[in-house]
Amino acid sequence: MNPTLKKGVEGLIFSIQRYSLHDGPGIRTIVFFKGCNLRCLWCHNPESQSAVPELMIYPDKCRSCGACTAFCSKAFTDACSKCGSCASVCRYGARDKCGRKENADDVFDVILKDRDYYEVSGGGVTLSGGEPLLQPEFSVSLLEKCRENGIHTAVETAGNVPSETLERIMPLTDLFLYDIKCIDTELHKSLTGVSNDLILSNSRLLKNGGAEVIFRMPVVPGFNDSEIGAVSEFVGNGKLELMPYHNICSAKYNALGREFKTRKADVPSDDFIRRLAQEYPNVINRL
Repeated sequence: MNPTLKKGVEGLIFSIQRYSLHDGPGIRTIVFFKGCNLRCLWCHNPESQSAVPELMIYPDKCRSCGACTAFCSKAFTDACSKCGSCASVCRYGARDKCGRKENADDVFDVILKDRDYYEVSGGGVTLSGGEPLLQPEFSVSLLEKCRENGIHTAVETAGNVPSETLERIMPLTDLFLYDIKCIDTELHKSLTGVSNDLILSNSRLLKNGGAEVIFRMPVVPGFNDSEIGAVSEFVGNGKLELMPYHNICSAKYNALGREFKTRKADVPSDDFIRRLAQEYPNVINRL
């Protein structure tokens, strides 16, 4: 065994999605990490933002069976700490604990179940989130296990992490899916809560280091769509994938008791994305 292999490293995730046809080539297993240091107004996975487990409540699924209040007298009261323990007794999915600690060995056991599908489709494993590189030891452990077993690896990242982390991850990653929301720094702060200086710097680090990168830009009309040209110019001769905004995540915001600030934003049409793919030659058209 490789002496540098991190065995038994624990990480916080909220989902493992098998048989995915997105976020990388072929059939993939996607490991969703919990925790992100951006607060994008349109985030499609709001349950990924907090770095601790959370309770998601779906009132429309509740059948008033009383199991949760019998389990914990604080359920449905102001004293509820949202620890999520009551989700273990809810039979109808009205209460869901989002986020769990997992051992890298156990996650890799799940990954290995679909190895045959990776081989026939050119697929593999994608680390997503949240921001997987905020848990570097856990990420490295999974990536090393995949590398030792010949499994293609992809990492989806916003790049708002120390450059040293990216440099450590690069030799273990076959493909980076790198999110760029916009180029204008002040606009980026207003949309995500942070500057994009480190994000843009790290993107250059990947390009200069010879990494395979597909840049991704969420397109949210009225918020960042004016920046498409600037992002395309920044990407240059690289590949840019436009990710059309959608609002089907509204239920998740409701379940978390949070405001979905782009709820009323327009959803880009397929024709709009196709026109952009014709206008900017580095845009990948997935439609």
